[in-house]
Amino acid sequence: MTPDSAASLMKADDVTAGQAAPSHPQPEDKEDRAFVVALARGLDVLTCFSAGDDILTNTEIARRCKLSKSNIAHLTHTLAQLGYLTHDENYPGYRLGTATIALGSATLTQLDIRRMAMPLMKELAEFAHADVSLAVRERLSMFCIQTCRSHAALTLGLDIGSRIPMAKSAMGRACLAMMPQAEREELQERLREAEEMHWPEIVAAIDAAAVEFRESGCCVSLGEWHGANEIAAAFSPGDRLPIVAVGVGGSAHNLTPDFLRNEIRPRLLELVRRLTYPLRGAARF
Repeated sequence: MTPDSAASLMKADDVTAGQAAPSHPQPEDKEDRAFVVALARGLDVLTCFSAGDDILTNTEIARRCKLSKSNIAHLTHTLAQLGYLTHDENYPGYRLGTATIALGSATLTQLDIRRMAMPLMKELAEFAHADVSLAVRERLSMFCIQTCRSHAALTLGLDIGSRIPMAKSAMGRACLAMMPQAEREELQERLREAEEMHWPEIVAAIDAAAVEFRESGCCVSLGEWHGANEIAAAFSPGDRLPIVAVGVGGSAHNLTPDFLRNEIRPRLLELVRRLTYPLRGAARF
């Protein structure tokens, strides 16, 4: 592994931070009068901040949200007045405000799965010398809700709040494989629009991952995202809650294809089994 590829593994968040935020999904009914476009755009502004971001200017936010700078200026001003953004007087940009922290904290405290999974994730992370993460879908990305790192020198460096590309990651593909067909087809159409240039290769990899998932319960991604090797499984907690993906990822030197499939896969499936059954009867996610 070269120094550059090692650095890319340890700074995965920094790469995702510079990507444009996916546009907000429009309502299925184009005449849906209950859909508030201004609210959707305001939420777009908040979700365009990634885990690696500190301050974003209106110009940067406009590029990520694909809106005019004048529209963004009105939105950021309003969000700052409400405490969802904070304007930095020493730099022409905005940080996420305390109101968003309160919302995120309130949500995370309700995720029983994070507390239940942590000891199991630690055990697997140390065995694999890699990252073990939980993620749920957020638009066209997987949103990390819990992560555990081993003491290995080279890991993906994911944090809570990191976004992982759905089309190119093992966790994203495992989530797709778990979806009902209609939902998967609708989402793949949106992914095709976002990844049009490389879509033939991407959809072939997604289809292959779906076959592997059906046959083995997991899917593998080898060097497709930041040069890392990954394996992931996914499960549904039930009660109309979102699909949860569990992934193990890290250095391709440590996580060889045989090691992922022969040693990590059975342990990952056991972790999923131990999480799934208690959650099916739980009142909270």
